[in-house]
Amino acid sequence: MATSSRFYPNLYKDSVSLMTVSAQVTSVQGITAASVVMASATNVVNLAQAGLGTFEVRPNDLVVAVSGTEEACAEALALADSLLSAASGGGGDEAVAAAPVTSIQTAVAKDPALNLALISVPGDYAAAEAMKALRLGLDVMVFSDNVSPEAELALKQYAREVDLMVMGPDCGTSIVNGIPLGFANVVRRGPIGVVGASGTGTQEVTVRVHQNGSGISQALGTGGHDLADAIGGISMLHGLAALGADPGTSVIVLVSKPPSPDVAAKVLAAAEASDKPVVVIFLGADPTSVTRNGVYGAAYLAQAADMAVDLARGDQPRTGDIVISNDVRRVLSDLARSMAPSQRYVRGIFSGGTFCYEAQLVHRARDISAYSNTPVTGNAALTDIRTSVQNTIVDMGDDEFTQGRPHPMIDPSQKDARIRDEVADPTTAVVLFDVVLGYGSADDPTAELISIIGSSKAKARAEGRTVAFIGYVCGTDLDPQDRAKAVAGLKAAGVLVASSNAEAAVWSAALIAERQGVTP
Repeated sequence: MATSSRFYPNLYKDSVSLMTVSAQVTSVQGITAASVVMASATNVVNLAQAGLGTFEVRPNDLVVAVSGTEEACAEALALADSLLSAASGGGGDEAVAAAPVTSIQTAVAKDPALNLALISVPGDYAAAEAMKALRLGLDVMVFSDNVSPEAELALKQYAREVDLMVMGPDCGTSIVNGIPLGFANVVRRGPIGVVGASGTGTQEVTVRVHQNGSGISQALGTGGHDLADAIGGISMLHGLAALGADPGTSVIVLVSKPPSPDVAAKVLAAAEASDKPVVVIFLGADPTSVTRNGVYGAAYLAQAADMAVDLARGDQPRTGDIVISNDVRRVLSDLARSMAPSQRYVRGIFSGGTFCYEAQLVHRARDISAYSNTPVTGNAALTDIRTSVQNTIVDMGDDEFTQGRPHPMIDPSQKDARIRDEVADPTTAVVLFDVVLGYGSADDPTAELISIIGSSKAKARAEGRTVAFIGYVCGTDLDPQDRAKAVAGLKAAGVLVASSNAEAAVWSAALIAERQGVTP
């Protein structure tokens, strides 16, 4: 196995562009690992830890590092060179004449109407760039991660003083004035505003609102650390106030994993003081514990969207548990009865961290505990994240899996391979998974997956086993990918496709309960 690399002096690309190039380079047959990154100190350390080499380069250099067969490495580096050259743009008189924009200050000077900066640079430099944008009077979305809590707090305190908002750091999803930013879906405009500390959680709420026939006014991300004690919910409180003052918003949804108790109390008090109805989904919290006058607690992500749509229409918000239809229950029972005695466990393989979290919660609520690399309260941590143990539900978008590799929403190959391996395990009864569409995601995220499902099912059947596949596709009919085609392809491959992530998890838990003799 060979390791090769190439670096490009003084060539900057934002992290989304680099992840896209990295995904294409990784797909070269014979490549086992690939990374395309700016040469920040953190990234250079990560490359070394991933076994891709050591580098003496400057932070404004770009590094491509690959491992695999010698032929594959040569092909991958040539592909990276071609992709990076194309992304840099061609020459020509027009390109020569256009003065390059080399700083946020230059951009604002050229167009004073600009009011939002998207920061997508290595985390070592993100806070400094974000502060420059704030001082120029711009709201900021910080896509970059690896920003210290101290730097995040300083940014948000300054933003609060000057009535601006910092979305992030590590804000992967926002929709501003109808424009999807980061990993986001295409949804119609409408009366429902969202403030989310969770990327895929925000995606599920927004697509569900769209599917219910309503639309999104704004979806403002806060970053995953905003509701910790160290930050105090500054961005969520700002977003709540901004949507409260927005004439285009009539209902507000707040989305987060469980906040700190003190921050939760502060956010809920602000929600209760709002002149508009507010739906709150704090995943794992009892909905009654967050319900206030004008504040409606939801039990799961899709329910939060359903309640918001009802409120926007002037109706009473729908509540209650997910009900399994008789037809689906019959299918699940037939699958359970056809399985071999060894098949007792669920293997949840997720690209969305919040989907992984919600799936664990649904199973635990039905007395089915699971191992995970990101365990919820009461679940155990995996000793080896690459080896499933009994019931296992993993987030393959977590840093442990993406170091030196693109996120599975961009390149699902690592996730697909894990699904293939789980089907080969004679103890697997259910493979539970998500497929996330939208900007930033793979052009065709189900192509290889459907092939793997077909071949894996055939192999299991030859060994006397029946494996149930249960999935959820997060997306809309307006996304760049064809959601209807993705759903149809999965169903044709024998996948039970649910209407929400929580529903998929409920189906899985029902089947596992039958296999393990647990009373659901």
